Amino acid sequence: MMAHSRKLILLVDDNRTNLLTGKTALSGDYTVLTVPSAGKMLETLEWRRPDLILLDVDMPEMNGFEAIKILKERPETRDIPVIFLTAMSESANELEGLHRGAIDYIAKPFSPPLLRQRIALHLLVENQKRELQEYNDNLQRMVEAKTRTILKLQNKILAAMAEMVEGRDGTTGDHIANTQLYLKSLLSAVIGAGIHPEESREWDVELLAQSSQLHDVGKISIRDSVLKKPGKLTEDEFAEMKEHVRFGIGFIERLEDGEEDSRFLRYAKTFAAYHHEKWDGSGYPHGLSGENIPLLGRLMAIADVYDALTSERPYKKAFSHDEAIRIIVEGKGKHFDPVLAGLFEEIAGTFRRAPQAE
Repeated sequence: MMAHSRKLILLVDDNRTNLLTGKTALSGDYTVLTVPSAGKMLETLEWRRPDLILLDVDMPEMNGFEAIKILKERPETRDIPVIFLTAMSESANELEGLHRGAIDYIAKPFSPPLLRQRIALHLLVENQKRELQEYNDNLQRMVEAKTRTILKLQNKILAAMAEMVEGRDGTTGDHIANTQLYLKSLLSAVIGAGIHPEESREWDVELLAQSSQLHDVGKISIRDSVLKKPGKLTEDEFAEMKEHVRFGIGFIERLEDGEEDSRFLRYAKTFAAYHHEKWDGSGYPHGLSGENIPLLGRLMAIADVYDALTSERPYKKAFSHDEAIRIIVEGKGKHFDPVLAGLFEEIAGTFRRAPQAE
């Protein structure tokens, strides 16, 4: 078995006798570097990192209090434990040093056995702290990995459920993947353009895209004869179709029951509730207009309509990418938020990556 490497102690004192006494007392158990000033200590720390620093308080040019302030300000040295060596006995001086970050005081002239015992104790504590931190870091990584696995499974379940709902009206299920892609492009564009910064700076784009999968979940409650009808809906049939929004909201609210704070479900309910509202107030189910429509609902409306236009449905052929852009741009200030529709026009080229948009 390999022996454990010896701990490195950096002893800082302007008195040669103290340096010799300290090195003699500690060299049997540790590797000891001695330097005669705080300035030399800072130079040494540029190429060696000790496990502990023994730092004299009363030194010319730079005293121990000034030196430890520099140590604690530097990320590369702030975690090195420091023990002050001092001939001072006033408690106020000890409190000052502890306040500045020292872990202990040892009075001079020191007793070699006591010096060794105090250092061994503090190195043991520091080792235990490092082990505990490593354990906590490993535990955090395990929790994060498990959380990612659970979220991935949740996303797959929701995607399968949403695609099953979409499949009922004769689509292939690509609507879910497509609208997620389009929505992510729009969300990123809003963030990049600095539009609505108060709201957009809080967005988790991946979580928003995942939650958008439930925007049409209420269609599961619509009759096949309405959902799959190849021709134009009657007035009564369209009224029934519009009910999918209310059904979707109710479904998500049942999932929310007992949840203290689920951003995923809050986002999903926003997408479900508002993606059929129109800028001019002619949409449904609430007939909201302008910025009274939540921003996420206004964005989802563009993603949803673009995919509907460029996809084949039982009642229509697919429009081309360019035709879909023209229709959405013409809907500025009527169906769509004019600012967001303008932003869509700028980034619409990214929408071509979706399978149905080619």
